[in-house]
Amino acid sequence: MTTRALVVGLGSIGRRHAANLRTLLGDGLELCALTSRTGAQVVPELHASALADCDGGAFDDLDDALATGPDVVIVSNPTSLHLSVVDAAVRAGAAVLVEKPVSDSLDGLDALVELVARRGATVAVGCQHRFHPALLELRELIGRDALGRVVTVCATEADYLPAYHPYEDYHRSYAARRDLGGGVVLTQIHELDYLHWLLGMPRRVFAVGGHVSDLDVDVEDTASALLEFETAGRPLPAHLHLDFRSQPARRTCVVRGERGTVEVDLLGPSLTWYGEDGGAARSTSYAGFARNDMFLDEMRAFLAAARGEADVPVSLAHGVDTLRVALALRTSLETGRVETIA
Repeated sequence: MTTRALVVGLGSIGRRHAANLRTLLGDGLELCALTSRTGAQVVPELHASALADCDGGAFDDLDDALATGPDVVIVSNPTSLHLSVVDAAVRAGAAVLVEKPVSDSLDGLDALVELVARRGATVAVGCQHRFHPALLELRELIGRDALGRVVTVCATEADYLPAYHPYEDYHRSYAARRDLGGGVVLTQIHELDYLHWLLGMPRRVFAVGGHVSDLDVDVEDTASALLEFETAGRPLPAHLHLDFRSQPARRTCVVRGERGTVEVDLLGPSLTWYGEDGGAARSTSYAGFARNDMFLDEMRAFLAAARGEADVPVSLAHGVDTLRVALALRTSLETGRVETIA
Protein backbone atom coordinates (compact mmCIF):
# COMPACT_ATOMS: atom_id res chain seq x y z
CA MET A 1 0.00 0.00 0.00
CA THR A 2 1.38 3.40 -1.00
CA THR A 3 1.25 6.41 1.31
CA ARG A 4 0.97 9.72 -0.51
CA ALA A 5 2.66 12.50 1.51
CA LEU A 6 2.82 16.24 0.93
CA VAL A 7 5.57 18.24 2.66
CA VAL A 8 4.78 21.96 2.82
CA GLY A 9 8.05 23.84 3.03
CA LEU A 10 11.48 22.38 2.27
CA GLY A 11 13.54 24.25 4.81
CA SER A 12 15.71 22.35 7.27
CA ILE A 13 12.88 20.62 9.14
CA GLY A 14 10.86 19.95 6.00
CA ARG A 15 13.85 18.25 4.37
CA ARG A 16 14.39 16.17 7.51
CA HIS A 17 10.77 15.03 7.59
CA ALA A 18 10.85 14.19 3.87
CA ALA A 19 14.01 12.12 4.30
CA ASN A 20 12.58 10.35 7.34
CA LEU A 21 9.37 9.50 5.50
CA ARG A 22 11.47 7.91 2.79
CA THR A 23 13.54 6.02 5.37
CA LEU A 24 10.43 4.63 7.04
CA LEU A 25 8.28 3.95 3.98
CA GLY A 26 10.79 3.36 1.21
CA ASP A 27 9.13 2.56 -2.10
CA GLY A 28 5.77 2.63 -0.31
CA LEU A 29 5.95 6.44 -0.28
CA GLU A 30 4.82 8.82 -2.99
CA LEU A 31 6.32 12.16 -1.96
CA CYS A 32 5.38 15.61 -3.18
CA ALA A 33 6.28 19.08 -1.94
CA LEU A 34 4.93 22.61 -1.85
CA THR A 35 7.81 25.05 -2.03
CA SER A 36 8.33 28.78 -2.15
CA ARG A 37 11.36 31.00 -2.44
CA THR A 38 9.84 33.69 -0.23
CA GLY A 39 10.59 33.84 3.48
CA ALA A 40 13.53 31.80 4.73
CA GLN A 41 16.55 31.49 2.49
CA VAL A 42 16.64 28.54 0.09
CA VAL A 43 19.97 26.73 -0.17
CA PRO A 44 20.01 25.67 -3.83
CA GLU A 45 21.96 22.42 -3.42
CA LEU A 46 19.92 21.16 -0.46
CA HIS A 47 16.67 22.29 -2.07
CA ALA A 48 17.50 20.51 -5.32
CA SER A 49 18.45 17.32 -3.51
CA ALA A 50 15.14 17.27 -1.62
CA LEU A 51 13.14 17.96 -4.77
CA ALA A 52 14.90 15.10 -6.55
CA ASP A 53 13.18 12.66 -4.19
CA CYS A 54 9.72 14.11 -4.81
CA ASP A 55 8.42 11.43 -7.13
CA GLY A 56 4.90 12.79 -6.71
CA GLY A 57 5.84 16.24 -7.99
CA ALA A 58 6.60 19.72 -6.71
CA PHE A 59 4.02 22.50 -6.53
CA ASP A 60 3.88 26.21 -5.86
CA ASP A 61 0.12 26.34 -5.23
CA LEU A 62 -1.47 24.72 -2.18
CA ASP A 63 -4.77 23.88 -3.87
CA ASP A 64 -2.94 22.12 -6.71
CA ALA A 65 -0.84 20.15 -4.21
CA LEU A 66 -3.87 19.10 -2.17
CA ALA A 67 -5.71 18.11 -5.35
CA THR A 68 -3.30 15.16 -5.62
CA GLY A 69 -5.09 13.64 -2.60
CA PRO A 70 -2.31 13.28 -0.02
CA ASP A 71 -2.91 10.86 2.84
CA VAL A 72 -0.65 12.89 5.12
CA VAL A 73 0.50 16.51 5.06
CA ILE A 74 3.59 17.73 6.88
CA VAL A 75 3.32 21.46 7.62
CA SER A 76 6.85 22.79 7.96
CA ASN A 77 6.64 26.27 6.48
CA PRO A 78 7.25 29.37 8.68
CA THR A 79 5.19 29.52 11.88
CA SER A 80 3.04 32.50 10.87
CA LEU A 81 1.86 30.59 7.79
CA HIS A 82 0.83 27.33 9.48
CA LEU A 83 -2.83 27.96 10.21
CA SER A 84 -4.23 28.32 6.70
CA VAL A 85 -2.32 25.24 5.50
CA VAL A 86 -3.53 23.05 8.37
CA ASP A 87 -7.10 24.21 7.81
CA ALA A 88 -6.96 23.43 4.08
CA ALA A 89 -5.28 20.05 4.65
CA VAL A 90 -7.92 18.99 7.19
CA ARG A 91 -10.69 20.02 4.80
CA ALA A 92 -8.98 17.96 2.08
CA GLY A 93 -9.20 14.90 4.32
CA ALA A 94 -5.50 14.46 5.13
CA ALA A 95 -3.86 13.57 8.42
CA VAL A 96 -1.61 16.47 9.44
CA LEU A 97 1.67 16.85 11.31
CA VAL A 98 2.23 20.57 11.94
CA GLU A 99 5.56 21.76 13.21
CA LYS A 100 5.74 23.53 16.53
CA PRO A 101 4.45 26.02 17.41
CA VAL A 102 0.98 25.68 15.95
CA SER A 103 0.92 29.39 15.10
CA ASP A 104 2.29 32.73 16.27
CA SER A 105 -1.06 33.92 17.64
CA LEU A 106 -4.30 32.47 18.95
CA ASP A 107 -6.35 33.99 16.11
CA GLY A 108 -8.39 31.31 14.37
CA LEU A 109 -7.20 28.44 16.57
CA ASP A 110 -10.50 27.85 18.39
CA ALA A 111 -12.21 27.46 15.01
CA LEU A 112 -9.48 25.06 13.86
CA VAL A 113 -9.78 22.92 16.99
CA GLU A 114 -13.55 22.78 16.46
CA LEU A 115 -13.09 21.81 12.78
CA VAL A 116 -10.67 19.01 13.71
CA ALA A 117 -13.05 17.68 16.36
CA ARG A 118 -16.08 17.85 14.06
CA ARG A 119 -14.33 15.96 11.28
CA GLY A 120 -12.54 13.51 13.57
CA ALA A 121 -9.32 14.54 11.82
CA THR A 122 -5.84 13.42 12.83
CA VAL A 123 -3.71 16.47 13.62
CA ALA A 124 -0.43 16.16 15.55
CA VAL A 125 2.01 18.86 16.62
CA GLY A 126 5.71 18.27 15.99
CA CYS A 127 7.42 18.14 19.38
CA GLN A 128 10.15 15.56 18.92
CA HIS A 129 11.58 15.96 22.42
CA ARG A 130 8.66 13.85 23.68
CA PHE A 131 10.76 10.99 22.29
CA HIS A 132 14.04 11.96 23.96
CA PRO A 133 15.13 8.99 26.10
CA ALA A 134 16.23 11.15 29.04
CA LEU A 135 12.89 12.98 29.16
CA LEU A 136 11.01 9.70 28.87
CA GLU A 137 12.97 8.35 31.84
CA LEU A 138 12.42 11.58 33.78
CA ARG A 139 8.67 11.37 33.15
CA GLU A 140 8.65 7.76 34.35
CA LEU A 141 10.42 8.75 37.59
CA ILE A 142 7.98 11.61 38.23
CA GLY A 143 5.01 9.45 37.28
CA ARG A 144 5.80 6.76 39.82
CA ASP A 145 6.61 9.32 42.52
CA ALA A 146 10.24 8.21 42.76
CA LEU A 147 11.34 11.73 43.72
CA GLY A 148 8.49 12.38 46.10
CA ARG A 149 6.61 15.63 45.68
CA VAL A 150 8.38 17.84 43.13
CA VAL A 151 9.34 21.17 44.70
CA THR A 152 11.31 23.03 41.98
CA VAL A 153 12.20 22.68 38.31
CA CYS A 154 14.80 24.51 36.24
CA ALA A 155 14.92 24.17 32.44
CA THR A 156 17.50 25.79 30.14
CA GLU A 157 17.84 26.01 26.37
CA ALA A 158 20.74 28.25 25.43
CA ASP A 159 22.13 28.20 21.92
CA TYR A 160 23.67 30.42 19.23
CA LEU A 161 21.26 31.38 16.47
CA PRO A 162 23.87 31.93 13.69
CA ALA A 163 25.06 28.34 14.27
CA TYR A 164 21.59 26.77 13.87
CA HIS A 165 22.06 26.43 10.11
CA PRO A 166 25.60 27.62 9.33
CA TYR A 167 24.93 27.26 5.59
CA GLU A 168 22.20 29.94 5.77
CA ASP A 169 22.15 33.66 6.56
CA TYR A 170 20.53 33.70 10.02
CA HIS A 171 19.02 37.14 9.38
CA ARG A 172 16.62 35.59 6.88
CA SER A 173 15.65 32.57 8.96
CA TYR A 174 12.15 32.41 10.41
CA ALA A 175 13.62 32.33 13.94
CA ALA A 176 15.06 35.83 13.47
CA ARG A 177 11.94 37.42 12.00
CA ARG A 178 8.79 38.51 13.78
CA ASP A 179 6.76 38.47 10.55
CA LEU A 180 7.47 34.74 10.18
CA GLY A 181 6.64 33.90 13.80
CA GLY A 182 10.20 33.85 15.14
CA GLY A 183 11.77 34.83 18.45
CA VAL A 184 13.34 32.69 21.12
CA VAL A 185 10.07 31.98 22.96
CA LEU A 186 8.27 30.42 19.99
CA THR A 187 11.33 28.93 18.29
CA GLN A 188 12.42 27.15 21.48
CA ILE A 189 8.92 26.23 22.61
CA HIS A 190 10.03 22.62 23.13
CA GLU A 191 10.90 23.41 26.75
CA LEU A 192 7.41 24.77 27.40
CA ASP A 193 5.94 21.70 25.73
CA TYR A 194 7.78 19.21 27.89
CA LEU A 195 7.17 21.20 31.08
CA HIS A 196 3.46 21.14 30.17
CA TRP A 197 3.77 17.38 29.52
CA LEU A 198 5.54 16.72 32.83
CA LEU A 199 3.78 19.17 35.15
CA GLY A 200 0.49 20.23 33.56
CA MET A 201 -0.53 23.78 32.68
CA PRO A 202 1.04 26.63 34.66
CA ARG A 203 -1.24 29.11 36.38
CA ARG A 204 0.90 32.23 36.06
CA VAL A 205 4.09 33.35 34.29
CA PHE A 206 6.50 36.24 34.67
CA ALA A 207 9.38 36.91 32.30
CA VAL A 208 12.22 39.34 31.75
CA GLY A 209 14.47 39.74 28.73
CA GLY A 210 13.81 40.81 25.16
CA HIS A 211 16.26 41.74 22.43
CA VAL A 212 19.27 42.16 24.68
CA SER A 213 22.20 40.82 22.61
CA ASP A 214 24.11 42.10 19.57
CA LEU A 215 22.24 39.78 17.20
CA ASP A 216 20.70 41.63 14.28
CA VAL A 217 17.11 40.43 14.74
CA ASP A 218 13.73 42.08 15.30
CA VAL A 219 12.56 39.55 17.91
CA GLU A 220 13.35 38.69 21.51
CA ASP A 221 16.61 36.74 21.80
CA THR A 222 16.58 36.16 25.57
CA ALA A 223 13.86 35.20 28.02
CA SER A 224 14.15 34.17 31.65
CA ALA A 225 10.81 33.21 33.17
CA LEU A 226 9.25 32.01 36.37
CA LEU A 227 6.23 29.75 35.88
CA GLU A 228 3.85 28.74 38.66
CA PHE A 229 2.54 25.19 38.39
CA GLU A 230 0.60 23.32 41.08
CA THR A 231 1.29 20.01 42.75
CA ALA A 232 -0.61 18.40 45.63
CA GLY A 233 -2.49 21.66 46.19
CA ARG A 234 0.74 23.67 46.54
CA PRO A 235 2.51 26.03 44.15
CA LEU A 236 5.39 24.53 42.16
CA PRO A 237 7.88 27.10 40.84
CA ALA A 238 9.72 26.41 37.60
CA HIS A 239 12.46 28.57 36.12
CA LEU A 240 12.91 28.61 32.36
CA HIS A 241 15.81 30.25 30.56
CA LEU A 242 15.95 30.58 26.75
CA ASP A 243 18.46 32.47 24.63
CA PHE A 244 19.88 32.74 21.13
CA ARG A 245 23.36 34.02 22.16
CA SER A 246 25.10 31.24 24.10
CA GLN A 247 28.18 29.24 23.19
CA PRO A 248 28.64 26.41 23.88
CA ALA A 249 25.02 25.28 23.66
CA ARG A 250 23.29 23.97 26.79
CA ARG A 251 20.01 22.10 27.10
CA THR A 252 19.25 20.87 30.59
CA CYS A 253 16.43 20.18 33.01
CA VAL A 254 16.82 19.82 36.79
CA VAL A 255 13.92 18.48 38.84
CA ARG A 256 14.16 18.60 42.63
CA GLY A 257 11.83 16.51 44.75
CA GLU A 258 11.50 15.76 48.42
CA ARG A 259 13.29 12.42 47.95
CA GLY A 260 15.94 13.34 45.41
CA THR A 261 17.05 15.37 42.41
CA VAL A 262 17.31 14.47 38.73
CA GLU A 263 19.61 16.31 36.34
CA VAL A 264 19.02 15.79 32.62
CA ASP A 265 21.46 16.85 29.91
CA LEU A 266 19.56 16.61 26.65
CA LEU A 267 22.67 17.21 24.55
CA GLY A 268 24.89 14.68 26.34
CA PRO A 269 22.56 12.99 26.59
CA SER A 270 22.46 11.73 30.15
CA LEU A 271 20.34 11.52 33.28
CA THR A 272 21.67 11.52 36.84
CA TRP A 273 19.47 10.81 39.81
CA TYR A 274 20.72 11.97 43.22
CA GLY A 275 19.22 10.51 46.39
CA GLU A 276 18.23 12.36 49.54
CA ASP A 277 21.82 12.21 50.82
CA GLY A 278 23.12 13.93 47.67
CA GLY A 279 24.87 10.84 46.34
CA ALA A 280 24.28 9.61 42.80
CA ALA A 281 21.64 6.90 43.06
CA ARG A 282 21.55 6.23 39.34
CA SER A 283 23.25 7.55 36.24
CA THR A 284 22.29 6.82 32.65
CA SER A 285 24.03 7.77 29.44
CA TYR A 286 22.34 6.96 26.18
CA ALA A 287 25.03 5.38 24.04
CA GLY A 288 24.23 5.33 20.38
CA PHE A 289 21.58 8.05 20.63
CA ALA A 290 21.39 10.25 17.54
CA ARG A 291 19.32 13.43 17.37
CA ASN A 292 17.42 12.19 14.34
CA ASP A 293 16.18 9.20 16.37
CA MET A 294 13.64 11.53 18.01
CA PHE A 295 12.33 12.68 14.64
CA LEU A 296 12.10 9.12 13.35
CA ASP A 297 10.17 8.00 16.44
CA GLU A 298 7.90 11.03 16.13
CA MET A 299 7.18 10.21 12.48
CA ARG A 300 6.50 6.54 13.30
CA ALA A 301 4.00 7.62 15.96
CA PHE A 302 2.33 10.11 13.62
CA LEU A 303 2.00 7.56 10.81
CA ALA A 304 0.49 5.05 13.26
CA ALA A 305 -2.04 7.70 14.29
CA ALA A 306 -2.77 8.51 10.63
CA ARG A 307 -3.57 4.81 10.09
CA GLY A 308 -5.89 4.83 13.11
CA GLU A 309 -3.63 2.50 15.08
CA ALA A 310 -2.71 4.93 17.89
CA ASP A 311 -3.46 8.32 19.37
CA VAL A 312 -1.47 11.30 18.15
CA PRO A 313 1.64 11.85 20.30
CA VAL A 314 0.98 15.60 20.77
CA SER A 315 -2.58 16.70 20.13
CA LEU A 316 -3.63 19.97 18.53
CA ALA A 317 -5.42 20.96 21.75
CA HIS A 318 -2.24 20.40 23.75
CA GLY A 319 -0.24 22.39 21.22
CA VAL A 320 -2.69 25.28 21.44
CA ASP A 321 -2.49 25.28 25.25
CA THR A 322 1.32 25.33 25.10
CA LEU A 323 1.10 28.25 22.67
CA ARG A 324 -1.12 30.08 25.18
CA VAL A 325 1.67 29.78 27.73
CA ALA A 326 4.30 30.95 25.25
CA LEU A 327 2.27 34.00 24.24
CA ALA A 328 1.58 34.86 27.89
CA LEU A 329 5.33 34.67 28.52
CA ARG A 330 6.00 36.94 25.55
CA THR A 331 3.35 39.39 26.79
CA SER A 332 5.02 39.46 30.20
CA LEU A 333 8.33 40.26 28.51
CA GLU A 334 6.74 43.26 26.85
CA THR A 335 4.65 44.55 29.78
CA GLY A 336 6.74 43.61 32.81
CA ARG A 337 3.65 42.15 34.48
CA VAL A 338 2.70 38.74 35.79
CA GLU A 339 0.38 37.05 33.29
CA THR A 340 -2.38 34.66 34.37
CA ILE A 341 -3.00 31.76 31.97
CA ALA A 342 -6.66 31.81 30.90
